[in-house]
Amino acid sequence: MALQAGIVGLPNVGKSTLFNALTAAGAESANYPFCTIEPNVGVVPVPDPRLKRIQAHIKTQKVIPAAVEIVDIAGLVRGASQGEGLGNQFLGHIRSTDAVLQVVRCFDDADITHVDGNVDPLRDIDTIETELIYADLESAERRLQKYAKSAKGGDREAKLHAEVAQKMVEALGSGMPLRALPWTDEELPSVQHAQMITSRPILYVCNVDEAGIAADNAHVAAVRAHAEHVGAGVVKISARIESEIAELDEDEKLAFLEDMGLPEPGLAALARETYRLLGLQTYFTAGEKEIRAWTIRKGAKAPEAAGVIHSDFERGFIRAEVYTLEDLEKYGNEAGMKAAGRLRLEGKEYVVVDGDVMHFRFNV
Repeated sequence: MALQAGIVGLPNVGKSTLFNALTAAGAESANYPFCTIEPNVGVVPVPDPRLKRIQAHIKTQKVIPAAVEIVDIAGLVRGASQGEGLGNQFLGHIRSTDAVLQVVRCFDDADITHVDGNVDPLRDIDTIETELIYADLESAERRLQKYAKSAKGGDREAKLHAEVAQKMVEALGSGMPLRALPWTDEELPSVQHAQMITSRPILYVCNVDEAGIAADNAHVAAVRAHAEHVGAGVVKISARIESEIAELDEDEKLAFLEDMGLPEPGLAALARETYRLLGLQTYFTAGEKEIRAWTIRKGAKAPEAAGVIHSDFERGFIRAEVYTLEDLEKYGNEAGMKAAGRLRLEGKEYVVVDGDVMHFRFNV
């Protein structure tokens, strides 16, 4: 699934350094605003130890993890909603993403200038949230005008769009992001159709220095408290350290992490949390050619899961052969599971469980 998360942030918070580390580019961006003019897209693997567990029982030629597309978007400044800086360009790019990762500066460094003169993560969060709310308000007002005319003529779909747009205008006008509203099942398709930025789920990425890795500093503590209040996620990471790790080979990487007292790169936690934020889960296919993690939305049924591999699989779906990783480890291989009656045949209404190993039977 080509779902995307957009990395946003004020200039000089470490956003592009983090993006470069995510995509193993390794090079730190220049220390000036707007260092990313066009959005760059990186495909970031989602670390999953279950792949190695499957490989221990099924010998294969290659292992392919799931991935999330991360979009690095031009730095935002106060006034972007009125076209300041690269405001309009920024806002156009962020509308096409499915979730927002806001990099928040949580370190002090006199050599790296902050656009507002001093480090204050809650002010930075408020600056970006305010600009996104202003931008959405303008879009919602236009949407309301567009559908209000058709609604008066008795168009039921237009009436729903107009009612949802009115609700958006009222919320945004009071300074409330749209993700904070309790949308009904009937309203949700209209909200999604509107592509409002503040309806996207948000994850705050606290960028810290080396000293802030072990224990939360005051900046991180403030962000965590705010995130808990608004129902957002938080990941703490050092973009500078991650960019150094990304340049190392596997053995050097392990030694570096051990020296730092880290169980894994911070990017692993960020990738997993982004995956969760987007409402995604994984199922596996496993054979001699490859073991692969496939991305589906939570709640997907078997035919939809099959369609991620190829549309023909979904169109001609007959049934799925399903087993669990735990059964694979208990019985050793597919023959052992089959003998024990642990290979299940599931039909079109089967809701895929995270971690299922599946083979599909189809006919087109």
